[in-house]
Amino acid sequence: MATKKESDRIKKAVALATKAHEGQFRKTGEPYIVHPLAVKKILEEWGMDEDTIIAGVLHDTVEDTSLTLNDIKQEFGEPVAFLVDGVTKLSTARNGMRDIDTYLPATKDNFLRLMIALGDDIRVLIIKLADRLHNLRTLSALPPDKQKKIAKESLEVFAPLADRLNMGLLRAEMSDLAFKYVDPRRFEELRGLIEKYNKSAEKSLKKIEDEITTALSREKIKFTLSGRVKSVYSLHKKLAKHDQNINEIYDLIALRIIVDDVTDCYLTLGVIHSLYTPMGGRIKDYIAKPKQNGYQSLHTTVITKDKRIVEFQIRTKEMHEYAEHGLAASFYYNEQKVTENYKKGKIEHLPTNLLWIKELQTTAARLREGKKVDLKKLKLNLFADQIFVYTPKGDILDLPAGSMPLDFAYKLHSEIGDHVVGVKINGKMSNLNKKLEQGDIVEILTSKNQTPKTSWLGKIFTAHARQKLIHQLNAAARDAEPTKKKK
Repeated sequence: MATKKESDRIKKAVALATKAHEGQFRKTGEPYIVHPLAVKKILEEWGMDEDTIIAGVLHDTVEDTSLTLNDIKQEFGEPVAFLVDGVTKLSTARNGMRDIDTYLPATKDNFLRLMIALGDDIRVLIIKLADRLHNLRTLSALPPDKQKKIAKESLEVFAPLADRLNMGLLRAEMSDLAFKYVDPRRFEELRGLIEKYNKSAEKSLKKIEDEITTALSREKIKFTLSGRVKSVYSLHKKLAKHDQNINEIYDLIALRIIVDDVTDCYLTLGVIHSLYTPMGGRIKDYIAKPKQNGYQSLHTTVITKDKRIVEFQIRTKEMHEYAEHGLAASFYYNEQKVTENYKKGKIEHLPTNLLWIKELQTTAARLREGKKVDLKKLKLNLFADQIFVYTPKGDILDLPAGSMPLDFAYKLHSEIGDHVVGVKINGKMSNLNKKLEQGDIVEILTSKNQTPKTSWLGKIFTAHARQKLIHQLNAAARDAEPTKKKK
């Protein structure tokens, strides 16, 4: 996406950030301002709106300098202050977490969900991802232990977040940058394997490209054709699923065809199948039925005349931008639509859990035109019915809103739930029938002498906890039956 022309407001933000970070240096030895300027550049490349770019420039000022949110609000308005505040809250939440290796099994995914819930405004997450991307690009400056910790967290939290937002290019770059530090030997081994495989297929691919070009031109289909190099980390994950057998990986060689509209997508698919033999079960229509994150494309794997196995991905221009840049692309394209410079390639058939994107896109477009918007319309409601609560050790559990301490206890483990004698919420003794709130720290008190009680059924909200409790109550009733008969 094209870089936006720098406005006076952005120049003003750069000057303010430069002054605020004066005297601060990064581990690379460079002045600290290099980092926010790099974040700014990434956000511009993603086509983000002016307020997001300004917030990216200022994202570390409240946490690391004497600049306050009120200062930012006065200089750049409430929307920018709102975004900077969101990024600061995310950083605070992250700094309070323990090492990722010590999380409870559920915590890694919940941390990702917590980020989305705390992000509040989708642009906060996009700024945070730009921040993490630049940190990964400059990771070599840190000590080896920190390199590995940041890289591992990036693989397990930030790359999946990019995937959740369908930012494919970002996910691939982030994953490879991180994997290089998590397992350097494996990274180099797989990178060498990909290079070797691609080199051996070079002549064959050129022949296929010529055949496709001739056939599509004959059908008068406008298109662009390019190769897609599989990322190292993606290959690593696929090999793990196929017992390290590279012959089971059918998308090492992939060609991408970008066309004008959906009709041409299906026409192109037909042309490819007329040229080569499609592999059974390898035709996937993500246009009619998109992936959960909104990704749309046609995929087909074919066997060529010289027995090569090649995957084709066929999509429209906007589907391609959305596949590469995800929700960041939504901001860019909706600006084009509002200004009537862009009319084609509308993303259709978004899955139900992503319908909020449409409202987000419209709001973002209005915002980019300088029109007044209700910030609430940019809020993420993916987890509106969920709360995130902590164990005293800092592990995160997500529960439905309305949950109570026994729900929390049974989510931790059935053995804990069965032996509850009390609860502390935020360090103070509380009741088992108290509804938990967002961010509560919950400490469950247990005793081996305690057994489940029927009265607990009125102090439980979730189906999971209710099922566990009823199971234990029924088991206790069965155990008691022979004793009654003997009497």
